[in-house]
Amino acid sequence: MKKEIICTVCPRGCHIQVEGDGKNVQKIEGYACKRGLEYGTAEYSHPVRILTTTVKIDGAEGDLLPVRSAQPIPKEKLFECMEVIRNTVVKLPIKRYDVAVSDICGTGIDIVATKTVG
Repeated sequence: MKKEIICTVCPRGCHIQVEGDGKNVQKIEGYACKRGLEYGTAEYSHPVRILTTTVKIDGAEGDLLPVRSAQPIPKEKLFECMEVIRNTVVKLPIKRYDVAVSDICGTGIDIVATKTVG
């Protein structure tokens, strides 16, 4: 299986071509640095993303609290995590980096506030 990945580690944006069996990389070309090699390998075998969104605030209709995942979440779990977040309501006061959702979807990753409110 072949896949082209555009590296986002630096502004260069290398077009990395990766070949493998879906999990294991057999051949990788097009990267210009060691970080690109690591990024291309990781993105091919197990892509992850930082999840950035908002949650509802209890008693503050229309106001939302910006949140993000404390660590990258496996890409295949993003929609499942968003379902949990869609039903989450936080109580004030909340400080930046306070946990809004702990261990989301069994990933071991917390969803944290990115702003102090209240």
